[in-house]
Amino acid sequence: MTEPEHLLTVTPRQAPAGPFVLEVTGELDHHSARLLSQAVKEAPFDSHGVILDLSGLTYCDSTGITVLLTAHQRSQTAGSPLSLAGVNPDQMRVFQVVGLDQVFTFHATTQEAVSALRR
Repeated sequence: MTEPEHLLTVTPRQAPAGPFVLEVTGELDHHSARLLSQAVKEAPFDSHGVILDLSGLTYCDSTGITVLLTAHQRSQTAGSPLSLAGVNPDQMRVFQVVGLDQVFTFHATTQEAVSALRR
């Protein structure tokens, strides 16, 4: 049996002279959400900002959305910009239905998000 944490990977990296990036790959659900939650908790929400690269995300349930909202709350509290990058069309439709397209800043790619946060 595959362990839930093997269904999701979160890879942190610092963009050169720019924002902190969390690359999220796999399924973000109630079994694996704690991995992203911990990464968000440890991320340096500072003036450079944080990017959640979701281009490798294949599934996101309501627990995953809650973790994304927690990241948003943390960014607001810290005064640090937060962007979501690489959201696929199906996931974007869900974000639009629940109104999260009004909450988050979206970019097609991580590089676009990095460029936007460097301005």
